[in-house]
Amino acid sequence: MLTYNFIRVLKARGIDKPYTFLKNSGFSNNFAVRISKNQVKHVPLKQLEQLCKVLHCTPDDLMEWIPEDETSIPVDHPLHKIKRSDKMVHILKTLSNVPLDKLDEIDRLIREKVEDK
Repeated sequence: MLTYNFIRVLKARGIDKPYTFLKNSGFSNNFAVRISKNQVKHVPLKQLEQLCKVLHCTPDDLMEWIPEDETSIPVDHPLHKIKRSDKMVHILKTLSNVPLDKLDEIDRLIREKVEDK
C-alpha cells in the first residue's frame, strides 16, 4: 500500500514544529494540521508541488510503500525504492555527539558528496 510519510522528511529537514513551518510557508490551517499529524490520504498536485518546493524534495520522498505481501512483486521492482526502513536516522542528533574537531571534516565530506550529484 502506498502512503504518505511527511514526518520522515520534516524530521530529516530539522523541522521541529511542522505546523508552524507549514503555516509560514503559506499552507492553510487545516492542511498544516493534517500534514503535521501525518493524517493525509490525498494531496492535490498543486499542494504536493508546493510541499516539494519548501521541503526541497520530490514526491517519491514523501511517499512510502508498505507491502501487504512481500511476494506480491519482484525484488527488483521500482516500488522497493520507496519502501522505508523502520529506523529513522537523526543526523542532527548524531552530529551533536561528534567531537568539534571532526565537524569540519564531516562538513567537507558532505559537501563533496552533495556536489557530486
